[in-house]
Amino acid sequence: MGSGHWSTDVYAAAAGYRAASGTSAFAYSDGGARKAHPALDPMNVGKRESRDSDEHPHSTPIAVLFDVTGSMGTVPRVLQTKLPQLLGLLTRKGYATDPHILFGAIGDATCDRVPLQIGQFESDNRMDEDLARIVLEGGGGGQRRESYELAMYFMARHTSLDSIAARGRRGYLFIIGDEMPYPQVKPKEVKRFIGDRLGEPIAIEAVLAELRRSFDVYYIMPTAAGWGGDPEILGHWRTLLGQQVIELDDLDAVCETIALTVGLGEESIDLDAGLADLVDVGSVAGPSVSRALAPLGAGRVTAVRSSLDPGGAATPSGNERL
Repeated sequence: MGSGHWSTDVYAAAAGYRAASGTSAFAYSDGGARKAHPALDPMNVGKRESRDSDEHPHSTPIAVLFDVTGSMGTVPRVLQTKLPQLLGLLTRKGYATDPHILFGAIGDATCDRVPLQIGQFESDNRMDEDLARIVLEGGGGGQRRESYELAMYFMARHTSLDSIAARGRRGYLFIIGDEMPYPQVKPKEVKRFIGDRLGEPIAIEAVLAELRRSFDVYYIMPTAAGWGGDPEILGHWRTLLGQQVIELDDLDAVCETIALTVGLGEESIDLDAGLADLVDVGSVAGPSVSRALAPLGAGRVTAVRSSLDPGGAATPSGNERL
C-alpha cells in the first residue's frame, strides 16, 4: 500500500542473518515451492494499490516485473542484492518523490505452474520480503514468447494509483525480459490465473493502450540473456514501445538503470547528472547505464532537482510528464 520507510540497517541485518544461518534470500522458492505465495498470488486480489499518506503525500508508483524463465531467473537475485542502491538513488538523490515499488514475476501461462506473481506497492522493507517470496520456476515454453501480455492486463485493470487520481501523473512499469509477448490476452488464462471473465481475447496493442493510461511502460532486455540482442524480438518490442526499449549489457546495472530512467522521466536529472550521481555513490555501472539510456537521454539536457536535493537546480524544464 506504500506506508513506512526503507531502512538500509534493517536490510543489512536481514542479509547478515541469512549469511550466518545459511538461509537463501529466496527461501520460499529454493525450498521447493510450486505455487505462488499467497502474498503474490494474483487470483481474485482486487487491486494492488499505491496510496498517498501523511508519510508519503506525493506517491510515485514504480512496478518492476521480470521474466523468471530460463536464463532470466537470475534477475530477481540481482535486484535483491542491489535494493539499497535503487532506493538510495530514488530517495536521497531526489529522483522521485515518495517512491512506492512493486515487484512481480512473469512466466508462460501455456506451460508454467506459476506464470504470474504480483506483489504490493511498498515504500519500506516489505518490498524485500516480496522479492523473497517469488517462485523462480525457470520454465518457459521455448518459443521465444512469454506471458508478458497477461502481466500487462493485470497491471492495467488491477492497480489503483493515487498519483493518477490526485495528480494525473502516471507511474512507471518496467518489464525485464528477453522474449516477445503473445499477441492476445486469452480469456481462459485470465480466468485461470487472475479470476476475471472475458468475453473475447484482447489484442496486445489494445491492452497496452489501456495500460498506458496509468503507466509509462519500459522493456529492458539484458543482452547476455538467452535471446538477448535478437533483432526480431527487439523489433517487436520497439513496434509496441518505441524508444522505451532499453538494451542493457550488464545485468548488474539493472537497479541503476531503473533509477536513472525514473529520474529522466520525472525530469529531476539529465543523463550526465545521473551518471555523476553513480560515481558519487560508488557505483561502477555508469558505462553500461550510459549506453543503455543514451536514446532516452538525448534531448533531455536540463537537470531539475527536487526539494529533496537542495544542491540541484530549481527551475522546471517545462516538459511535465502527464
